[in-house]
Amino acid sequence: TKPIRMNNLFSPTDMQDILRRIENIQPDAQRQWGQMEVVQMLNHCTGALKMASGEINPPRAFIGRLIGRFFRSKYSDKEPFEKNSPTSRAINKAESLDFDREKAQLISQVQKFHQGGAGNVTTHPHPFFGELTPDEWSIGMWKHLDHHLRQFGG
Repeated sequence: TKPIRMNNLFSPTDMQDILRRIENIQPDAQRQWGQMEVVQMLNHCTGALKMASGEINPPRAFIGRLIGRFFRSKYSDKEPFEKNSPTSRAINKAESLDFDREKAQLISQVQKFHQGGAGNVTTHPHPFFGELTPDEWSIGMWKHLDHHLRQFGG
């Protein structure tokens, strides 16, 4: 049987699709669920990519140490993330943010992650799921971006 192809940020096609969706997000986009405003979502997604590339290394969450490994497969399986999934406080910023700057930073971070490939993915554990392979990070980051772009209709 042929393996299921998973969307991921190492794929040029998937990366370009995500970039197009980010480009289409507008400052007045209304959330379909959750608490974040659109500009906070852009900042949050940039933070997640910085975590995946090792630019920031949030500590393991206590609950993640206890049960994260049991949910690890959810991070890179074919199912989209559930609405209102919990998130790391380390990549949530509440201060006033500039939409255009946050959008440009997210686009830049997506491109940087893609261009860096598997060799530039962090070896630091995910705060909840723990140790991940570069492919798991790439799939999970695509799923994370897809989740938040859908959150704002993108």
